[in-house]
Amino acid sequence: MKENKITIEINKPISEVFNFTITPENTHKWIDSIEKEETSDHNIKVGTKYKNVNKEGEWSEYIVTKFEKDKLFELQKSDGDLHVRYTYTHLGENKTSLEYFEWTEKTQLNHPFSVDVLEKLKIILE
Repeated sequence: MKENKITIEINKPISEVFNFTITPENTHKWIDSIEKEETSDHNIKVGTKYKNVNKEGEWSEYIVTKFEKDKLFELQKSDGDLHVRYTYTHLGENKTSLEYFEWTEKTQLNHPFSVDVLEKLKIILE
C-alpha cells in the first residue's frame, strides 16, 4: 500500500478539532503508538519540526510542509518518504470533517493508520 485515506465527522467546531490535532501534548492521547511528542516552535508554521517517540523508544522527526489554519496541516518525515496530510472541512457550527491522508512516493506504508485512530480522536473531542 502506497496511500491510505480515512475521513471522519466530528461534532465539534473546526477550530477546536484543528487546534487539538496540531498540539503535541495531545498526540499521545489519540495515537496509541506515540508516547510523547514535541515541536521546535510553539507557534506551528511551515518549517516547524515535530519529534515523537514510540512505545519502543524510537524517535521520529517530521517537518511541517503546508499549514493553513483550520484547513490544512501537512507533514513529511525527515528521514524518509512518508507524507501525512490532515484536511479540515467545516460542515456546520459544531461539525467538522477530518480527512487523514498518508502516502509514500517510493516505498510501501509500513504502519498505516486505521479508522480506529480517528474514532478515538472523535470520542476524546466529543
